[in-house]
Formats: sequence, structure tokens, C-alpha cells
Amino acid sequence: MPSLDDLKKRIKSVKSTQKITKAMKMVAAAKLRKAQENAEKGRPYSQKMQNIILNLTRSINDPENAPKLLVGTGKDETYLCVVLTADRGLCGGFNSNICKLAKNNFKSLLEKGKKLKIIAVGSKGVDQIKREFEKYIIKEFSFKEKKQITFLEAEIIGKEIMHLFQNNEFDKCILFYNNFKNVITQIPQAQQIIPVKNDTPKNQKEDVLSYEFEPEEDEILEDLLPKNISTQVFKAFLENAASEQGSRMTAMDNATRNAGELVDKLTINYNRSRQASITKELIEIISGAESL
Repeated sequence: MPSLDDLKKRIKSVKSTQKITKAMKMVAAAKLRKAQENAEKGRPYSQKMQNIILNLTRSINDPENAPKLLVGTGKDETYLCVVLTADRGLCGGFNSNICKLAKNNFKSLLEKGKKLKIIAVGSKGVDQIKREFEKYIIKEFSFKEKKQITFLEAEIIGKEIMHLFQNNEFDKCILFYNNFKNVITQIPQAQQIIPVKNDTPKNQKEDVLSYEFEPEEDEILEDLLPKNISTQVFKAFLENAASEQGSRMTAMDNATRNAGELVDKLTINYNRSRQASITKELIEIISGAESL
């Protein structure tokens, strides 16, 4: 059984940890508001760009000569999977959930005999993916030194994807990230960005407005499609940022409550040990007095 001094030190240590987790929860809550606003502002832009590209697709007269980014290479052999995770931990199951979805997709593709290439973004995701799929990782990115991810970082990833595609390194590209719903709920997503895929739900009406384009649709698509890759990556970064802070806030709240329960339990044990020690001393004193 631990001594009174050991229990006292343990209680003090847990209380210190509780103060840290409480502070981290408050910091995450402050960051979450801004991250959530950014994610919500970014959604209409990326969705509208996707809708315009799909609208342009319907206007193409010669599908055979359409941009490859739009219609694909015509093959379905090599897949490039871009996994976006965080560079920092202590955010609950945020990184694990993305990696779990990605790994399930990797296994499914390999079972079908497809070739797999992985770009891992975020040091926490790299660590998890390397355990099983290290030989498939072709590039790693970490933005740990950046306080906030901007469009410049998304462009770096976008240009790397475009470079690989232009060199015929893959046929399809899938982006893995967490879609922010609320503080408690973040849903892992797998979004195909090359070739462009219509992800509009069946029960949701598509944007079927008719546009007049100048210059021609083909010229617009040649310029717009590469930008769309970076835009979709940036949208995923914004969703991830909000999801990370929401997940961290929940995790730190749970940790603070668990620490409080542990302090209560240790305090009860400390009081019982102290009472037993006092009772033992009293019995020894009384027994000594009686022997005299």
C-alpha cells in the first residue's frame, strides 16, 4: 500500500495535470471558433467551383479531347492517396479516424490488384501509416512550424499532385481528411479529386443553371482545373483545422473530468490511510499505557 507521502505527491501531480488539460481545452475552444468560421466560409467557394467545372463538362463537344484532369487517363490501375492529418497530438481520435479510413481503402485497392502511391501530410499520420504501408509512401509533408495553414501550403500539395499526374504517375487521386460537423462529430472523408467526380447527393438538386463562357469552355477548364486541385486541398485543410480543435477540446474536457475523478479517489484513499495510521498509533499508545 502506498505511503501517505506518496499519495500526497500523486494528488499534487494529478492536480497539476488537470490545470494543464483545462488550459488546453480553453485554448482549443478559442481556436475552434476561428477555424470553424474559416471552414464554413471556404465550403461555398469550393462547392461553387466544383459546380462550375461540372457545368462546363456538360458543354464539351468533344469528350475525347477533354482535359485529362476532368475525364481521367482512361485507366484505373494506379491510385494516388493523399492523407491529411495533424502535426500535433492530444486531439482524441482525430488522426486515428482519418488513418483508419485511409488504411481500409489501401487494403481494398491492393486486394483488387491496384497500384498504390501515398502522399502523407502531417507527422502524426506519417507515423501511423508507416507501420503497415511504408513502402508505398512516395512523399511526406509536415507544416509543424506553421501556426496556421494557408493557401500557399495547399498549393505546394496541389503542385506536387499536378507534377505527378503530368508525368503519368497515377490514374486517380483520392483525398482523405476529416469533415467538420460540430464539436463532437467529425466525419472522415475520402474525396476523389482526379478525375473530377460529382459528389452531389442524389436527393440534393444540382446547379443546372446555364452559363455563357468566354473564352471557350476548353480554355477555361485548362486554367481552372489545376486551381481546383489546390482549392479542394485547401478546403480539406480548413475542415481538418476545425475538426482538430473540436476533437482536442472534447479530449481535454474528458481528461480534465477524469483527472478530477482520480483526485477524488486518491483523496479518499489518503484520508483512509491517514485515519488508519492515527488509529494504529492510538492503539499502540493505549496498549503501552495498559502494560505499565
